[in-house]
Amino acid sequence: MSGATVLYDAPGPRARRRNVGIAAIFGIILVAVAVFVIVTLAGNDQLTSEKWKPFIEGNTWTTYLLPGLWGTLKAAALSIVFALILGAVLGIGRLSDHRATRWLSGAVAEFFRAIPVLILIIFAYYLFAKYAVFPSQQLALAAVVTGLTLYNGSVIAEIIRSGINSLPSGQAEAANSLGLRKSQLMRLILLPQAVTAMLPALISQMVIALKDSALGYVIGYIEVVRSGIQSASYYGNYLPALVVVAIVMIIINFTLSTLATNVERRLRQGKRAKSDDLPTEQDAIPGVAIGK
Repeated sequence: MSGATVLYDAPGPRARRRNVGIAAIFGIILVAVAVFVIVTLAGNDQLTSEKWKPFIEGNTWTTYLLPGLWGTLKAAALSIVFALILGAVLGIGRLSDHRATRWLSGAVAEFFRAIPVLILIIFAYYLFAKYAVFPSQQLALAAVVTGLTLYNGSVIAEIIRSGINSLPSGQAEAANSLGLRKSQLMRLILLPQAVTAMLPALISQMVIALKDSALGYVIGYIEVVRSGIQSASYYGNYLPALVVVAIVMIIINFTLSTLATNVERRLRQGKRAKSDDLPTEQDAIPGVAIGK
């Protein structure tokens, strides 16, 4: 049968009719739910033009949304940079030849990876406040960045460890036979090759860090969700405010994901071009065989 695959047989006429019927019923249910939600919102005056009008005025953006967006991007950028550094240290430490270094790096990574981000943020906030580690104006930002860094750095450490371990063991053996030190092996051979394989997971973790910055709302940090709620409490348009905040976050995350996809494609194309430039037996000097 032309529609059959290795994993399953193509459905017959009766199965196709059943699938179409199930899909139609599911579609009708979705439409009914959507109509109910729209009617309910319209009945509560949440779809009127007055509720959406503040978002076409510059004062709403300059007073509420743009400062909150700046707070989100600032906390996410700082935590991503610090998480990459912490993740690299812990990930490489878990691959160390010294047992104490491996144990300590693994214990730290597993400990902070098991704690929810919100608890880390709240704990850091009260710890910094109690001992006056940061000025009061920067206290919430420091707590958010610390919580996101500890959690995402621990996750990135596991990504780096698994990415390096996925490489063929023959490369490390060849480097050892050439007399390279472990640091040279990591820096010159293993990490550059593992970057391409790790990049999608790393970018995904960066998106998670960006979204988790909204947890700073609990400790009073001004980010885009909190600023959206503040504007909604002033104008009385909670649903439009949350919709606008969601659209802003979707645009940022989509841009970041698109950037990651383009970077990954460029890296793969660069590696493919380098491999194509390597000489083959057909390109070798007549009478001299390469690799023999």
